[in-house]
Formats: sequence, structure tokens, C-alpha cells
Amino acid sequence: MRPRTLNSKDIQRYHEDGYVIAKGFFDPEEISLLDRAAREDHELDKRSFGRMDGEGGCVRLSLWNHPGEGIYGMFARCERIVRSVEAILEGEVYHYHSKMIMKDAKIGGAWTWHQDYGYWYQNGILQPLLTSVSIAVDPATTENGCLQVIPGSHLLGRINHNLSGDQAGADMERVREILKRMPVVYCAMEPGDAIFFHCNLLHRSNQNTSDKPRWSMICCYNAARNNPYKESHHPCYTPLKLVPDTALKEVGIKRFSDDPSDVAWLQDKRDQSAKILAPNP
Repeated sequence: MRPRTLNSKDIQRYHEDGYVIAKGFFDPEEISLLDRAAREDHELDKRSFGRMDGEGGCVRLSLWNHPGEGIYGMFARCERIVRSVEAILEGEVYHYHSKMIMKDAKIGGAWTWHQDYGYWYQNGILQPLLTSVSIAVDPATTENGCLQVIPGSHLLGRINHNLSGDQAGADMERVREILKRMPVVYCAMEPGDAIFFHCNLLHRSNQNTSDKPRWSMICCYNAARNNPYKESHHPCYTPLKLVPDTALKEVGIKRFSDDPSDVAWLQDKRDQSAKILAPNP
């Protein structure tokens, strides 16, 4: 039976490895509704922007700070995810931001080695009490640039980050030494699988050289007690209104019946996380 929340063994593995993959976290109908919504969402496509990877490729994404009332918001606010994240971070959480990563066939760019806290730290967040949940919309394989992680690297602390293309990348001198001592795991996933990962986990992905797209939706959460001490382009603590898991199908089906507009929450072609990092002298 598909888990409704992460169990104690999942939580233990998360804290030991810095990540855990929940297979079949969303059922085929749920992920099909998300897939269809994203592919047919002209506003999502229109407001997407690119991130050059420093290797000649470009990753396309759309980003939003507040989850909204549409199907994307239902995924970010559903009890299944939020209760799991609360168990990981041991307390109340709020939605920090979400994004749709669009690694299109043949042209989808790479992500350099990085930690999310490597740039969220710049936003006035004092502790690495954040986690991300990446939901596979398409199959994720080694050929189409699935997520790569270094298990246990979240225990190394925050690493300095510099700009690599348009992306914030971890100090490669240190990363090369880490790779001599710690293995890399390729996280192959099927649609509906979800990976929960620590904000200090080193991760990256290759370019998509296959003829298959790899789209994924990533929901990021911060502990309420870890409220930033200053304002930034991502929100300070905002109470998160949970919805029951049944809302995924209810809202998803309604979307295709009524086709309501729900794009006010989209950030218009701007993600400043990397841009606030100046290269080291």
C-alpha cells in the first residue's frame, strides 16, 4: 500500500543519508493530473525562464513563492507531504517556494554540484532547517539527467558557493576532495515517486541528452522556528493551510472541467537565489 506519510525508518534514513526516496508517493491518477496540468499550462510555460549551466546547456523552470489554490498548491499543501516534512524538521513548517523543473528532451541543461542552503543562507536563514521534496512527473533516468546525490554530504556543513553560468555552484576544489571519499548515487525515479532531501545535501544532474523529457516539481519548506531575520525574494513565515490528500484529485479534475485561472502566484521570470552570490575574488 502506498504510504500516506514517511515512516520512522524513512525519517532515520533521511537523517543518516540526507535524503530518502518514497516510491509511489502519489498514485498514477494524481501524477497524471499534475502532468497534464503542467503540460497544458500556457502561463507556466510563458513565465518560465532559463538557467545556463556553464556547460553550454540551459535548464528551464518556473518558480512561485506561495502555493495558491490550484493543483500545484494542492500538492504543496497536501497532508501527505506536509506531515512528512514536519516529522523530518520536528515541528511546524511553511512553504518556502516551489518550482517546476523542465528538462526538455535533447536540450535540457545540467545543474552543477550545489547545496540549496548554499544560497538560501544568503536570505537571512540562520539554520539549515529546510527540506525539499522533488516529485517525478516524468521517469527520471541516467539518460535524461536524473538527480545525483552524495549520501551523507549534508553532515559536512555549508560549503561556499560561487556562480557557475547562471547557477550557484559549490566550491569545486572542496567538491573534488569530497568525491574522492564519498560515493555518488543516481536517483532513478518513476512518475509519482518523491525524494525528500536536506538543504545541505550536495546534489547535481547531467544534461538531458535523451529523447525523453524530465519534468519534476520541487516543493521547498522551512521550519517555522527558523524564520529569516530579513526579507528576501522568498517569503518569511506564512502559516501553511493544509488540505486533505483527496484535494489533489478534486481540484485536479475540477481544473479541467472549469479551467480556472490560477497564475497570480507565479514569479515572472525571476529567481534571484543565484544572482545574489558574487563570485569570489
